[in-house]
Amino acid sequence: MYDFRPDETLAPAELHRQLCEAADALTEGEPDGIANMANVAALLWEFLPDLNWAGFYRVAPSKSGGDELVLGPFVGRPACIRIPFGTGVCGAAAGSGETQLVEDVHAFPGHIACDAASRSELVVPVKREGRVVAVIDLDSPSPARFSREDARGIEALAALLADRI
Repeated sequence: MYDFRPDETLAPAELHRQLCEAADALTEGEPDGIANMANVAALLWEFLPDLNWAGFYRVAPSKSGGDELVLGPFVGRPACIRIPFGTGVCGAAAGSGETQLVEDVHAFPGHIACDAASRSELVVPVKREGRVVAVIDLDSPSPARFSREDARGIEALAALLADRI
């Protein structure tokens, strides 16, 4: 049995360090990327307070050619299945290859409202050999829930997972 619940009084940097350690322990040596994403989605849910969605979108070929994001393992309410690159916060992260830290999703042009309760969002691309292969998506019902420190912590997690998903 795994019990990775963190101490709720941890400073954000330490919380993210422990999150990466737990993700490393769960994914090291496991070749199945879907299983690794599922376990990491559960860890994100356990480690990060005030979320209403945590999970992955994977890059996959679209039916019309090119790439799009396809829903991967997550914790939360049902979500959009396919997202074109450049559309919404997730599509912006995938298309640009850059982290998207959005304090108010309602002010984000083209925001896709899978859950009307979401108010802020953090999306971090996972890159392998310089190419986006997935994004880590975190949603919160609180405005401005995510900080630059959260972004750095999830970016470190994305780098750890790049060859494991």
